[in-house]
Amino acid sequence: MLYIFLTVVAKLPLAWLYMLANCLSVLLYLLPSSFKNITRTNLQLVYPELSKDEQKSLLRRSLTNQLYTYVESVKCWGMPKDYSLSLIHTVEGEELLKQALKDDKGVILVLTHFGCWELLNAWVNEYTEPMIMYKPNKNKAVDRFIFKARQNFKANLVATDKTGVAAIFKHLKQGGLTMILPDHLPKPSGGIYAQFFGQEILCTTLVSKLAQKTQSHVLGLSCIRQKDGFKIVCQKMHSDIAGADLYRSVTVLNQNMEQMINQAPEQYIWSYKRFRHMPNHPYLYKSM
Repeated sequence: MLYIFLTVVAKLPLAWLYMLANCLSVLLYLLPSSFKNITRTNLQLVYPELSKDEQKSLLRRSLTNQLYTYVESVKCWGMPKDYSLSLIHTVEGEELLKQALKDDKGVILVLTHFGCWELLNAWVNEYTEPMIMYKPNKNKAVDRFIFKARQNFKANLVATDKTGVAAIFKHLKQGGLTMILPDHLPKPSGGIYAQFFGQEILCTTLVSKLAQKTQSHVLGLSCIRQKDGFKIVCQKMHSDIAGADLYRSVTVLNQNMEQMINQAPEQYIWSYKRFRHMPNHPYLYKSM
């Protein structure tokens, strides 16, 4: 039933889904919830310079934009690729990607949970068939819906384990492209502590190690929501990401991701408990 429900929702006009998201965001803002509390806590942590009124405004806009992201994702998963492409009205830095692909050194595209990142699958597929890690959703109906969408975009899906990392390494060495979202909280074995939005936090080393070993091009990719559609921004990342100093690599990668998010901070998924297990804030999300 859930699979059918998602399929039906994907066929609804995006404007209708936005109206629904707007209504739900009002309720989220007025009523207590972990979604709201985590978002507010994260925003206060990373933007302490904002006044109380500015914090409230950003919280309200963040709740709305997060719901926009979810309904947009359902649309991107349930509609043909051409639909996603029709939503894009501006592309900045397209030549960076084209030149990187011509070089045959491999390309690592760094994304964050920002804007409508699911739409980027359709856009990148216009240039190449990426290899991406895929972790099955715990809900079988949701997983079936997402997995089918991934296959429609002709992405090469690999597991989120050592075999998947090995496959991506080989793919990059052959001049291929991968897309990675390194702004999640990794397992201790796959991360080191580094600064992210002014906080010492456990950060993944996957992008850094792949870049160091393959010397592939590392580019940042964002999809920013605007009034008349979406703007894609492809940008250069710091050259030190591919350097030998792992801490330096992770630090500058985080700085680049901060720059990407700060293009429109209300469009980031702030409801994720990203700042868990910090030495300075061990109980940040207690009871949330």
